[in-house]
Amino acid sequence: MKRKLKNSVGIWAFGPAATRFVPAGYHTELSNETMEARTERVLKGLGDFIDGYEYHYPNEINEDNVDSIKEILASEGKDIYCIALGHHTNPKYSLGSLVNPFPEIRKEAINIAKDGIDLASSAGANFIIWPGGEGYNYPFQADYEKMWNDFIDAIAILTEHANKKGVTIFLEHKNSEPAMKVAMRSIGMTLYVINKVKERGVDTSNLKVNMDWQHLIMNGENLAEYARLLAMENKLGHQHANSGWGTFDDDNMVGALRFMETLELAKELQLIGYGKNGERIGFDLLPYTEDAIEAVKESVIHWEFIYDLASKINTERLYEAKKTKDAVKAYKEVYKALGAKF
Repeated sequence: MKRKLKNSVGIWAFGPAATRFVPAGYHTELSNETMEARTERVLKGLGDFIDGYEYHYPNEINEDNVDSIKEILASEGKDIYCIALGHHTNPKYSLGSLVNPFPEIRKEAINIAKDGIDLASSAGANFIIWPGGEGYNYPFQADYEKMWNDFIDAIAILTEHANKKGVTIFLEHKNSEPAMKVAMRSIGMTLYVINKVKERGVDTSNLKVNMDWQHLIMNGENLAEYARLLAMENKLGHQHANSGWGTFDDDNMVGALRFMETLELAKELQLIGYGKNGERIGFDLLPYTEDAIEAVKESVIHWEFIYDLASKINTERLYEAKKTKDAVKAYKEVYKALGAKF
């Protein structure tokens, strides 16, 4: 399948799909599957739909299986595009990892993250930090100043380590879950963290942002606007493509909901020139009750269709409408691309 942008997919889309209500998962037949077997199965199922894969460290990929996973992927011309920090799955970090109030636990968590960066370096991959467990659940629970200083210090330490290893870090925000109030819960807070790391004297050239679309939608953050804002700051690093109703992190198939916002994002990414420096569209999906292979394929097809539609929107006439914020004229151009006859 010929694509305009290279892509990747999170291997977590293809497991048992556990939820709080069905902790064993909807696909229990996959519970004891090794990551090597999962990689082989997914590779066979997806074929040329996907260029690369993403894994969490140390629970999905680690020093014991990385070489075998790389070999399996390379046999089909695929790569490991991102390794994501997986501290949120470890019950030891129920009070946070990078913000844990106990110094010895926090130090351990930072050191494990460093090991993950080392693994990313050896695999030629990027490193995602999604701090889903770094926050709090109750008013009066957290010392906010200490929490934020600990978090920023940890990101500074890890960024400095990544710089030495030639690894780009993508920060990914979310407003809640598993922590009810994730500390870094908006695009603005993410940029705040990056600026604070820079204030500590650390080079932040390779500290960028991963836009998880549903995380933005949950916040009411418009996808295209924030993609442009991040591009203006040279912080647009990666995309986690999905969709949802907007109240929870649904991770539904791309284009199943929020079609118009996704179309506008596609156009904005084209105008920005996203992909010219090797950036990809990463599919972050969790098809609870669907066939995961087919759900990912459908998401790739939906995205390619949306991206192609975006390219048909007349850029010159669109900008003419934007000069005067003329929504009627702008939508005429959009609907012409969709096939409407005027």
